[in-house]
Amino acid sequence: MQIEKAGLNHLANETSPYLVQHARNPVDWYPWGSEAFDKAMREDKPIFLSIGYSSCHWCHVMAHESFENVEIAKFLNDNYVSVKVDREERPEIDHIYMQAVQALTGRGGWPLSVFLTPDGRPFFGGTYFPPINRQGMPGFAYILNVLKQAYIEKRDEILDQVRTLQSSLSRVHEEKESGLPGDDSLGEAYRKAAADIDPVNGGFNSAPKFPEPIAIEFLLILSHRKMDRRVLDSVELTLDRMARNRGAYVS
Repeated sequence: MQIEKAGLNHLANETSPYLVQHARNPVDWYPWGSEAFDKAMREDKPIFLSIGYSSCHWCHVMAHESFENVEIAKFLNDNYVSVKVDREERPEIDHIYMQAVQALTGRGGWPLSVFLTPDGRPFFGGTYFPPINRQGMPGFAYILNVLKQAYIEKRDEILDQVRTLQSSLSRVHEEKESGLPGDDSLGEAYRKAAADIDPVNGGFNSAPKFPEPIAIEFLLILSHRKMDRRVLDSVELTLDRMARNRGAYVS
């Protein structure tokens, strides 16, 4: 039985300590379930899905910067249905949407921030976003506004993106079942990773940067096979910077 508590959102009765931590956010969070999806369908609103866990540092940073921000929360409540998931409680949900974000961006991590159609299909995603545009990263408030307008004015393009992503994930699933990735998938992954690596400062994209050993090893192997000196030099620079900073690299 749900117990209504003044000043709390729909996470107040959850069993996950991580979800309960967000029960006093001004964001009107829903747990994963039919209530949230029914509301999104009824009101024709996209879903903002946030996946994290209790010991995740950047999950707490984003919560403090954005989910406790009254203006951002109001915009979310007016234009989205917000769903919060504990990845340690629902790893199967985390797995599905992590695959989607990795396909969209070439990387993943937590907090996992995913935008879905009302029936749960992802069309945009990322990890941590600062509250406002900062250090070359788009701000969460900016993203919310842009995607709101796109959902209203460019619905067909969003649905095209959904179908493309579904097709890509289906192909990856088939390759996993066969045991080996195809040349097309390897080539696409290589192009994305190579485009994101920073040839000046090392690492991937702009700050804040996180060590990505799988991506580094992948680029190291493929750039050597392809004799791609530019990418190989950038990988070596990244490793040098990580070693110099005892495992952390910054721009």
